[in-house]
Amino acid sequence: MSERAGCDAPSGADLISGRHADVVSRLVVTCATAGNHGRSVAWGAEMFGCRCAVYVPAVTSAARVAAIASHGAVVLRTSGNYDQAVRRCDADAHPQGRLVVSDTSYAGYMEVPRDVMQGYSVMMAEVLEQLPHAERPSHVFVQAGVGGLAAAVCAHLWETWGAERPRTVVVEPHSADPLFRSAAAGKPTSVPGDYETIMACLAAGEVSHLAWRILEHGAEYFMTIPDAAAEEAMRTLAEGVAGDPPIVVGESGAAGLAGALAALRDAKTRDSLQLRSDSRLLVFGTEGATDPHSYSRIVGRSPELVTSPSSGGI
Repeated sequence: MSERAGCDAPSGADLISGRHADVVSRLVVTCATAGNHGRSVAWGAEMFGCRCAVYVPAVTSAARVAAIASHGAVVLRTSGNYDQAVRRCDADAHPQGRLVVSDTSYAGYMEVPRDVMQGYSVMMAEVLEQLPHAERPSHVFVQAGVGGLAAAVCAHLWETWGAERPRTVVVEPHSADPLFRSAAAGKPTSVPGDYETIMACLAAGEVSHLAWRILEHGAEYFMTIPDAAAEEAMRTLAEGVAGDPPIVVGESGAAGLAGALAALRDAKTRDSLQLRSDSRLLVFGTEGATDPHSYSRIVGRSPELVTSPSSGGI
């Protein structure tokens, strides 16, 4: 950003204050997204005062598009899937002088996705700060699309605990499982054709090159789940089972828990993952009700009702 702005590494405070507004306002950041990453890029662009163009797959819900546009971004709906949106975004960016801020990496584009993955690791660092040593997890179930988030979690645990780190279980939708296929083939392998899943932010057919470099060596297990498993996990979280407070978690954010529940119920999978009565499982809820209409349909209540005091929520 500093190179494009023509100044020496301005601080975040300088940019937010508008000190370089005359330059920053002419910059355009861009990305492809199924919803959440694009929303964060649009939010950042709004904060720093630059423009933003976000490409979304054809099936992206109106609610997710509206959330991105609410931050002033131009949203461009493509005719294909997420991977086609990534290619369209990259192709348009170069002739128009846009800055691509992608969470997936590909040939010739590695630096920014590496920074995005480093940002994801903050989540893991915050968990470790709050986790008593005696409660160190034995397994981490983490959802994946292109793999950036899963790789960030895996890498941070690897750096922190080395060979004593928890076993990493990467969870993907049945229909969009490039990491599972890559693990089976021993090399990056894409999902042919279109892929449909309610776990919209995990709907990817190609792996991030940087993420695969970490996960091919650092993740012990890869598994896939049906949409119904994610829906069940959302309802479980909304009910606040076993005295837990109700939590609003969206379709993609519930995938890790869905994978854990599915594994625990199947004896063969349980044995394969070495899940025992004393195992400690860590999962992440990585989104709220990013599509409120879809959330209400699945859970049977609106996000507001789930967390209202009358429902026993927080």
